[in-house]
Amino acid sequence: MEHLILQFVEFLKSFSYLGVMLALTFEFVPAELVLPLAGYWVFQGDMNLWLVVLAGTIGGTFGPLTLYALGRYGGRPFILKYGKYFFIREKQLEKADEFFEKHGAKVAFTARFLPGVRTLISIPCGMAKMNVWIFSLYTFIAMLPITFMYVYLGYKMGPRWKEVGSLANEYLIPIGAAILILSISYYFIKKFIFQPKQITSLSFKGFVSKTYKK
Repeated sequence: MEHLILQFVEFLKSFSYLGVMLALTFEFVPAELVLPLAGYWVFQGDMNLWLVVLAGTIGGTFGPLTLYALGRYGGRPFILKYGKYFFIREKQLEKADEFFEKHGAKVAFTARFLPGVRTLISIPCGMAKMNVWIFSLYTFIAMLPITFMYVYLGYKMGPRWKEVGSLANEYLIPIGAAILILSISYYFIKKFIFQPKQITSLSFKGFVSKTYKK
């Protein structure tokens, strides 16, 4: 399977940066394979690093929109019935569902850093009818550093670009976990620390207002 994907990507190389972008719009084509290979093309002098990163980020934003649309307009029954044609397995979908239920809409950003979840998380976002512009913005912001990392490592490792996937995942998992912890901490701080103060302030203002009227 990997051999066929690589042949497909090599064919798209003839379209230059547009080919990199197109390759990443197909969700069955792993970014972990395409981006390090594109980095190797930079190493060979065929492409520019920053233009590859830009093309990869745009493609990596459009790609998840296909799964978002499947979730939004097809729903779970459609995914379970036809998901196999998109290389989607039920266990993967359940894992993405659980992650979305626990962490809400922000997973459109945080889940991109977690291997095994980042691709299919778009489906629960679609089923929840998350605002498509917010979904796209979160995805773009997350894909920018991820794309740079994969492409840069592919560039630095040169002919050993195939080793980038496993190496990058070692960094992405702790980064994703750290972002998730920070997001949850921010939510709890905002809800349980700042909000009570705001309520107290409003109550005090109301008390003063009533006293003044009397």
